[in-house]
Amino acid sequence: MSNNTVLILHSSSDLYGASRCVIRSAVAIKSAGFNPVIVLSDDGPLVDELRKEGFYVHIIRLGIMRRKYMNPSGLLNRLKYLREASKALSKLIDHYGVEIIYSNTAGVWIGAWVAKRMQIKHVWHIHEIILNPKWFKNFVEWYVKKTGDKIICVSNAVIDNLKQNIPEEKLQLLHNGIDYKPFKEADYDLKSELGIDQSTVLIGMIARVHFWKGQTYFLDVAKELARKYENIHFVMVGDAFAGYEYLYDEIKSKIKENGLEGKVTDLGYRTDIPQIMSGLDIFMLPSILPDPLPTTVLEAMAAGKPVVATNHGGAKEMVLERETGYLVPWDNASKAASAFEQLIEDENLRITFGNAGQQRVIKNFSIEAYIKNMGEIFQGISPITKVNA
Repeated sequence: MSNNTVLILHSSSDLYGASRCVIRSAVAIKSAGFNPVIVLSDDGPLVDELRKEGFYVHIIRLGIMRRKYMNPSGLLNRLKYLREASKALSKLIDHYGVEIIYSNTAGVWIGAWVAKRMQIKHVWHIHEIILNPKWFKNFVEWYVKKTGDKIICVSNAVIDNLKQNIPEEKLQLLHNGIDYKPFKEADYDLKSELGIDQSTVLIGMIARVHFWKGQTYFLDVAKELARKYENIHFVMVGDAFAGYEYLYDEIKSKIKENGLEGKVTDLGYRTDIPQIMSGLDIFMLPSILPDPLPTTVLEAMAAGKPVVATNHGGAKEMVLERETGYLVPWDNASKAASAFEQLIEDENLRITFGNAGQQRVIKNFSIEAYIKNMGEIFQGISPITKVNA
């Protein structure tokens, strides 16, 4: 194999936002004349999607850093896997003639270390906004600065969070892009699946189950709305990271506590997201911490749905207030609920906002623009010899 190889490292094998970004990035890197080889930390549906695209995929436990490991025993556990991953990656680098390592998310630490040790170039793709604890934020940003030849950021919100510790000239903005066509073209009767009347206004959220993704806040907003409206129903989609399954119990308790039995359907993990989006009337992003650039907002807009999103993070760069949806507080359920009222009561407004959002995605967040811009970033990192077709 040619030595124009980029080793792509990613933290999981699900099909949520950052994982779908791996597919787009691999396509862009290949289009730029490199050979992408992908390493994932575990098996899962992303592996099948990448192999369908013709990419080499290896499974290596990469010692991904998550909050649950921020304790002495957890750090020892990570150190074990980081050492093993270092050896395995070194062999892959020698085998493929890797000249650039690309780490997708700040949770993948080992690629930067191996790149430094083997004196090859390293690219970070930062999808996170880390706020606390401060010592952890400062350490991660120091590490990213020291080990990144290029630091790609998914939103201006990410750049603003990093630039206190990282020189701004090292940071490059690249908004996520999506293939909007499956969302624009989907037409699924989700209300029939749920067994609810067609006149019911269906409000949904789609996110990995995590404390900061806002599932319980979504239910607090639902409680406020259910007090006023009979003809509404709420749907939640998403599963939990391994080790966070206990959050399901919190969600079930919150549904009962808020008196929402029969008003909320939890669909769990689904792969038919374009169909789910097409069946909603209103989409909500209820993240209680800044979400860097939530792909689900773009997907909802591509599906022609109005979006109500908490007013921080990348959502502020996506949702146009009173044009494609509303930006609401992340800590005041009553005030957030009030933003839904006109949308619930006015179907024409839902259609107007949805159409405007769809056009915004097509114009500003297309996959074509993403592939072009990502390819140019990699072509600027290293001189390459074009790969024969």
